Amino acid sequence: MNKGPLTSLRNAFLSGLLLLAPLAVTWLVFSWLFARVGGSFRPLFEPYLPPPLQSLALLWDVLATIAVLVIITALGYLSRYVFGRYFGGLAERFIQGIPGVNTVYNTVKQIVDTFSTQHRSLFTKVVLVEFPRKGVYTIGFLTNKARGDLQSKVSEELWSVFVPTTPNPTSGFLLMLPKQEIIELEMSVGDGMKMIISGGTVMPSVSGGSRPPLTVPGLPPPGGGESRK
Repeated sequence: MNKGPLTSLRNAFLSGLLLLAPLAVTWLVFSWLFARVGGSFRPLFEPYLPPPLQSLALLWDVLATIAVLVIITALGYLSRYVFGRYFGGLAERFIQGIPGVNTVYNTVKQIVDTFSTQHRSLFTKVVLVEFPRKGVYTIGFLTNKARGDLQSKVSEELWSVFVPTTPNPTSGFLLMLPKQEIIELEMSVGDGMKMIISGGTVMPSVSGGSRPPLTVPGLPPPGGGESRK
């Protein structure tokens, strides 16, 4: 059945109403905000304005509202970085004084610090090394390739590798290994951390298609032995 002209007009009116409703609500909200906030502070400086500018009430309400919002934001930053640190230090000292609770708090804080961007940037790559003895492999994080005082005492090029403990990666061992004894892996630092904390239950998948098999120094390559008859 064809729609009549009244039905078409009604549908068009409803469509226009739905289109303008968000704009109207937004205008009402901001008008109320400017009138309540800016209008409350405008009498404080309006007498000092030239008479021609005093008639621009809406403009001064908007500027006063923006000024109030800027002041509130500045106070928020001040309280966060000044008062927040003060009261945060008091709370931390109180927690440190509770036996048992301080141990859990320190452990969680160390783990959070380890995963922070500042500390994760110290790990440049995930590597595979033989540790704690030959034939036993563990993953670690390459921390430095720079030459220093230790390098000047040996003939081989040494790399610094941090091998964290499982499941708490905040402690571990610092190893100075020859470059040829370190196998660089493709996994990211985040995947390496997940693998260590999970005790090896979370294993990152190999991305980017098929890769050549990993060759471990001292061991024959996979599939390189003689085939059985």
